[in-house]
Amino acid sequence: MGLRKITAIIRLDRAGRIENKLKRVGIPGMSCTHVKGYGEYADYYCSDWQVTHARIEIFVADSKVREITDIIMEEARTGVAGDGIVAVLPVEHLYHIRTGEDVAGT
Repeated sequence: MGLRKITAIIRLDRAGRIENKLKRVGIPGMSCTHVKGYGEYADYYCSDWQVTHARIEIFVADSKVREITDIIMEEARTGVAGDGIVAVLPVEHLYHIRTGEDVAGT
């Protein structure tokens, strides 16, 4: 079983609806943090141009990637610049600190 890490940087006001939808479809865990930065969308009224967004990180089996990315994109999309990004990366190792077990198995 291969693992992937999904990282989404989205509008802060969309994070709650994404978290709720992921819980409803049975995603067992995720992390959500507030981050600052700029990219396609920048706050030109702020001296450093930075905007506060939410970053969601999820480790999942390959077979769940499309379902989760579809949920994130559907719930995060407003159609306006600054909706965010979703990145999917391979995971070579994922260790449980308590047991030392490598759950990625690669």
